[in-house]
Amino acid sequence: MLGSGRLVVCGVGLIGGSLAAAVRDHVTGGVIGVDADDAAIAGAEARGLIDGRGWPEDLSPEDLVLVAVPTLAVAGVIEQLWDAESGILAGGAVVTDAASVKRPVIDAAMAVCGRIPANLVPGHPIAGSERSGVSAARADLFRDHRVILTPTSEAAPAAVDRVRVLWERAGAEVCTMDVAEHDRVLALTSHLPHLLAFALVDTLGRAPEHEAVFRFAAGGFRDFTRIASSDPVMWSDIFTANAVAVGASLDRLEAELAELRGLLEAGDRDGLRELFARAKALRDAHVAGAGAPSHD
Repeated sequence: MLGSGRLVVCGVGLIGGSLAAAVRDHVTGGVIGVDADDAAIAGAEARGLIDGRGWPEDLSPEDLVLVAVPTLAVAGVIEQLWDAESGILAGGAVVTDAASVKRPVIDAAMAVCGRIPANLVPGHPIAGSERSGVSAARADLFRDHRVILTPTSEAAPAAVDRVRVLWERAGAEVCTMDVAEHDRVLALTSHLPHLLAFALVDTLGRAPEHEAVFRFAAGGFRDFTRIASSDPVMWSDIFTANAVAVGASLDRLEAELAELRGLLEAGDRDGLRELFARAKALRDAHVAGAGAPSHD
């Protein structure tokens, strides 16, 4: 159960606004929005996503707090919520987040609190859009998408359960993962593709023939580069926070590109066809939901 308290959403952009839209009917105490951008709060109010604004002074264990700010801004919110005198985070409210990299959240909690509070349950919804801001928020954003929780051993089981139920009410499938594993896997499946999209568009934009390139770009280009329209501030934070894991994923890609170059220079049509067929089988299995076939 979500309990009888409030849901406080810090950061009413795409993620925070969408969660508010998805679960507001399940929140007994109402949804409160917090955002440094007054326009974002006004937009959330205009759309009926929140019932009030500003940090409540009486946060309690009945409440839930979602921190949906850029990755490198999470530490500042934790610091704001920490009461050093009582040694309690957010008045005992269950606190979760939506940052795309989890190690900085754990490190911030350790730096600010000196430990990982039992009511802190880091999380990451694997859903989004190249659009950003509260105007892009929608109630079905998380439906049939995964949310990864990365609770530490210090997390209270009851807190983990409440966060799980929160995301399930939004239609998500919730799973758990180790912090380090999360950051390694997401570097490959999310961060690297975004890096490639940004890099390809930037490369083509700086080419002497860039006007012709973009004039004749077709569906394949649009499909591959759609995520290059994502928020540059958010993604700069993500790459900075997960630089080591993203760097390792780049090493693996560079090795693959070196192999491809070798096949091209050798005119190895069979080798190219074998590599492409292997990639196609992997992609088709993923889309079909069968999982990736194994390859020696």
